[in-house]
Amino acid sequence: MLLLLEWPVTTTVAIEQEEQVKSREEIMNMLEAFDLTGSFRDAGELAGVSHHTVAAYVARRDAGELAGVGPQRRARIIDPWMGKIEEWVERSHAKIRADRAFDKLWALGFEGSERTVRRAVAEVKANHRRGRRRVYRPWIPEPGMWAQWDWGAGPVIVGRGTNLFCAWLAWSRFRVVVPTWDRTLATVISCVDRAKRSFGGAPTYWLTDNERTVTIDRVAGIAVRHPEIVAAGGHYGITVATCVPADPKSKGGSEATVRVAEADLVPTDANLRSDYAGWAELVEACDAWMARINSREHRVARRRPVEMLVEEQQRLHRLPVAPYTAVFGETRKVTWSSTISFGGAAYSVPHTLVDETVWVRIDGDHIVVVQCASSGPVEVAPTSVRRLGTR
Repeated sequence: MLLLLEWPVTTTVAIEQEEQVKSREEIMNMLEAFDLTGSFRDAGELAGVSHHTVAAYVARRDAGELAGVGPQRRARIIDPWMGKIEEWVERSHAKIRADRAFDKLWALGFEGSERTVRRAVAEVKANHRRGRRRVYRPWIPEPGMWAQWDWGAGPVIVGRGTNLFCAWLAWSRFRVVVPTWDRTLATVISCVDRAKRSFGGAPTYWLTDNERTVTIDRVAGIAVRHPEIVAAGGHYGITVATCVPADPKSKGGSEATVRVAEADLVPTDANLRSDYAGWAELVEACDAWMARINSREHRVARRRPVEMLVEEQQRLHRLPVAPYTAVFGETRKVTWSSTISFGGAAYSVPHTLVDETVWVRIDGDHIVVVQCASSGPVEVAPTSVRRLGTR
């Protein structure tokens, strides 16, 4: 009697141990064999398992308890250390490298391989990202409210690098690209002025990065604007806003404009564009690019930006006739010898401007000097920019 009582218990334990290693495919083969033969023993012979195992799985299926039944994951050598790996991933914001985690675990007594640690770190990082995945909401801009700008790397002309100022009017998807030699404050304000005049008006908000020409500091997480940018915004009736630092996705429109402009305008092996012979050729290429892309149907709006701009112009603010003075460049005082110093070189101006303050900037291949008289700004002395080579 003792043997008869012990036999089923031993068999049950053996069945449970056998069940733990069965894959879903093996389980389905057992069930198909039973449905075909109607016999536990015959199905066990066909599936290569014990008839008790077949009976157990058939009973579970009939009871509706088959869901979740399958092979159980075996214990791993890394399992006791998973908590420590999760701690390091959390502290490093998922930036810790697997080789660094292996070195730290080895010092704590881990005896496994680096490959095991690499897989464990990848698993923990995936769970970390899954739990902190960014949630996006569709942005529905209002006409006349938002514009964005950003900078791209332009082509090299005669050994000198250029920049691409890329602006994007949110509702109409109208894009403007302006080539520049530098990214100084005066150039930024000049490009913003030119973009608004291309739009035919000024939107309420301009969104951009946190460059020093826009944000000079952050106090308690609040951006402190450059005084000149604030003054320029007051002149045009706009508010300059900045995105979250190191978060380009918060201004995706201008980021996309930069990406497309660089792909089309900068010579690469992908577009087979030849090098530019001079500044005028780059300006012509930018104008042609704007005409082409703004006349093409936008894949989201299903309309051409140049057509939508006509509607959005009814919501844009009117621009002042005279641009903000910083558009004219940097201030210089005319010396007693009727010259100004700019870029390490001296340039002559009319003697009537001695002791006067003038504005100087680079405009393509020339130096432009502007006098802001009471009657309005007057260009007084354009000179070839090639003299800047003396600096």
